[in-house]
Amino acid sequence: ECPGTGSAQAGRAAACQGCLNQGLCAAGAAGPDPAEAAELRARLRTVRHTVLVLSGKGGVGKSTFSALLAHGLAADETKQVALLDIDICGPSIPKMMGLEGEQVHQSGSGWSPVYVEENLGVMSVGFLLSSPDDAVIWRGPKKNGLIKQFLRDVDWGEVDYLIVDTPPGTSDEHLSIVQYLSATHIDGAVIVTTPQEVSLQDVRKEINFCRKVKLPIIGVVENMSGFVCPKCKNESQIFPPTTGGAEKMCQNLSVSLLGKVPLDPQIGKSCDRGQSFLAEAPESPATLSYRNIIQRIQEYCEQHHLQEEKIM
Repeated sequence: ECPGTGSAQAGRAAACQGCLNQGLCAAGAAGPDPAEAAELRARLRTVRHTVLVLSGKGGVGKSTFSALLAHGLAADETKQVALLDIDICGPSIPKMMGLEGEQVHQSGSGWSPVYVEENLGVMSVGFLLSSPDDAVIWRGPKKNGLIKQFLRDVDWGEVDYLIVDTPPGTSDEHLSIVQYLSATHIDGAVIVTTPQEVSLQDVRKEINFCRKVKLPIIGVVENMSGFVCPKCKNESQIFPPTTGGAEKMCQNLSVSLLGKVPLDPQIGKSCDRGQSFLAEAPESPATLSYRNIIQRIQEYCEQHHLQEEKIM
């Protein structure tokens, strides 16, 4: 198993053989150097809460959750929300937020986010592509450089919540974002899964990754958790939880289950149109579940903030 980036065995243990980040960890360069750390602290000092959204496997609805979490938080007009898409090879956030075709603008203070609403800004590599169909074929170092640039050069302004949508798995992008944000602070990670064992298998790896790099886990969201027919109201298990689903896994691993979101065909339609499902279907069982989950994340972040203030 990975010894962790802060371990004396980082990059040297048997488990490190074949890891793309082995050289980086072995050289002791797993985190930003002091000058980089100072730059990141200066840029992100106005960000109050940072939440990473992770998934072990693709296709579980992680980007959808990130987009709706941002929409849900921004529903409070007193809160300033930012959504950062670091899924470099599969940037779907611009489409989901109704911002496809938008471009990044440079100002005297850095890159300006693209705004959905006055209190909801977005940044993604998708804004840097000439076409949504362009393939991003980059090696790790170039991806890591862009992630650092997003954190260091984007003028986020005063932000209450910075939501970071990550690619599936535990790869370069995940290690980089955790290392760069270690210069500032991270409230924690929300891990998205579906009920079936093939998804939970990878989520267990994600939880192990978080613990190795000392990334707090806010909790797990079980997405696509059943389907209630809008006509007959019968509930079907599209992805049967053969091993007990996320609830059983969370009990075994001592992780919080934030909630279960049922399937709703309207979610996909809203995302394709770049609209907020929460606003378009306010009475949907999925919307009610999302609102409960968002409230729990807010409560966690506020409690985490109070704990940090006591330590300081």
